[in-house]
Amino acid sequence: MTIITTSNLTKIYGSGATAVTALDHVSISVQPGEFVAIMGPSGCGKSTLLHLLGGLDKATDGSVQIDGHNLNDLNDDALTEVRRRKMGFVFQFYNLIPVMTAVENAALPVTLDGLKPVEAHKKAAEWLTRFGLGDRLSHRPDQLSGGQQQRVAIARALVAEPQLILADEPTGNLDTKSSDEIASLLRQVSKQYGRAVVMVTHDPRIAAYADRIIFLKDGKVAEETILEKKSKTH
Repeated sequence: MTIITTSNLTKIYGSGATAVTALDHVSISVQPGEFVAIMGPSGCGKSTLLHLLGGLDKATDGSVQIDGHNLNDLNDDALTEVRRRKMGFVFQFYNLIPVMTAVENAALPVTLDGLKPVEAHKKAAEWLTRFGLGDRLSHRPDQLSGGQQQRVAIARALVAEPQLILADEPTGNLDTKSSDEIASLLRQVSKQYGRAVVMVTHDPRIAAYADRIIFLKDGKVAEETILEKKSKTH
């Protein structure tokens, strides 16, 4: 079953003479376990597309289906539940809570969903340990490097066991070495853990970790490239 399907997805900001078409009839699909990068020049609609996929914004026209749920048909409560249980989000600036430890930050989605703190922390610790942070569970964000903070953010995105990870410029705030580590980790999330990963990036080197690159231009899909994988499957 396809995890994401968009049909003629359109987003227009403003109206009349000042209307700006950010997305123009975009139809894409993403399979479970697939790693897709979205690229294109500034203002081409990359982040708008990601926000519509995540239900963070409403389309002007067209539809988004996530794991069989048409986001247009959901009320706010149902949309919140789909976001919390079906999706995980990773942002450029990590968005960790400064006063919380790594394990508390990573556990937050399932804690908010009603899981007992002991169980939530156990699940979070398992993901953090998988990502090489088993000895950093009690560290606060200011005691972690940028790359480590982004690993915490990815663990947080996965703690509720969603089928879809949406990543908006996840390496945009990192040095080259950390960027490669995070891109490789996202590939691991798709291949080893079977999650669909959709990543917006401006960096061709980071996009090369994906299975497929969707290029946007002027709000439309200009090109799609399927990448042959050799050395970056680690």
